[in-house]
Parts: sequence; structure tokens; C-alpha cells
Amino acid sequence: MLKKIFAVMLMAAFILPVISSGNVEARSLWRDNQWGMYADRKARNVGDILTIVIDESTTQSATKARSNSKEGNVSLGAGTGIFHFLAAAAASGSDSFTANGSASDTNSVSGRITVTVIEVLPNDNMIVEGTQSIWQNRDEHKITVRGIVRRDDVTRNNTIPSTKVADATLKFDGKGPLNAKQRQGILTQIFNFLF
Repeated sequence: MLKKIFAVMLMAAFILPVISSGNVEARSLWRDNQWGMYADRKARNVGDILTIVIDESTTQSATKARSNSKEGNVSLGAGTGIFHFLAAAAASGSDSFTANGSASDTNSVSGRITVTVIEVLPNDNMIVEGTQSIWQNRDEHKITVRGIVRRDDVTRNNTIPSTKVADATLKFDGKGPLNAKQRQGILTQIFNFLF
């Protein structure tokens, strides 16, 4: 009997406030702006974040070879008759040019940087941008990434390879004592500008 009274009181505690307010509405367990139970947590709106996995490598090589040569010979026999005073003469000339050159360049960059969606385009592509700044011994190393990402290319871990970022711009910059020593001095820059 005591259990029945307790059950009735418990039901009354939940039902009476709803009846007295006159508003009875069904509510979902999930908020509309939240992720569903089985949905992947991928970036899709302005302000969402995702991680770009940077794995870029470029190799560039060029080899050039050029050669050019020219040769000419002229000979005149001795004069006869009234031109007997002309002696036999000969002339020859040659010109040659050869140039060889080669250049090679290899770059490799790897890392991870988390960026923010700053705009969603009409075709659902997202413009992302982010900056990572690392300070070490009063030197700052800054990486800035900007580009366009397709929602379909974002993995279920909310990451995307840098090779799938369109119009990607990766900027590496730094400042501090070590970085300052790696730049040319002002006198050297002026000398290079003038000459």
C-alpha cells in the first residue's frame, strides 16, 4: 500500500506542473543543433574546427646544355697581270659557345595543424584557415594554412590530408634572435640592390 501511495505522489509531482501550465509538448532527447547519436562529428558550419594533416614533398630538377659553333675560311690566290703586286692571302675564323647548367631542389613538410571554418560556400565547400605559433628560446615559428575543403573529403576523425585542400596556401614564418641571424644585414641588402 505504501508503494502505491509513493508511486501516485511521484506521478503527481511530474504531471501536475505540466497540466497547470497548460503547455504539453513532445521534446526530443537530442537538440536540433547537436550531433545525433550515430553521426560523425565532422566540421560543417562556420566556427567548426578540423585538423589538416600536412604531408607535402616536392622534388624539382632541371638540366640544360647548349652549344653553338661557327667556322669560316677565306683564301685568295696571288694576283696576276696588273694585279701582280697582290700576294697570296688566307684567313680563317671560328667561334664556339658552350654552356651547361643543372639545378635540383627537394622540399619535405609534415605536421598537423587545426584550422577553423571561416566560410561555407554555396556549393557546401568550406574555406578554412588557421595559424599555429610555436615559441622556443625566444624564437617564434609560425605556420599559417588557408584553403578550400570539400565536406566529403573530411574523414570520420575530422581530419583531412593537405593534398585534398584546394587553393592551399602554407606559409612558414618566424622571428627572434635565431631567425634574425639568418637574414642578410641592411648593408648587404643595399649592396645587392645596387649591384
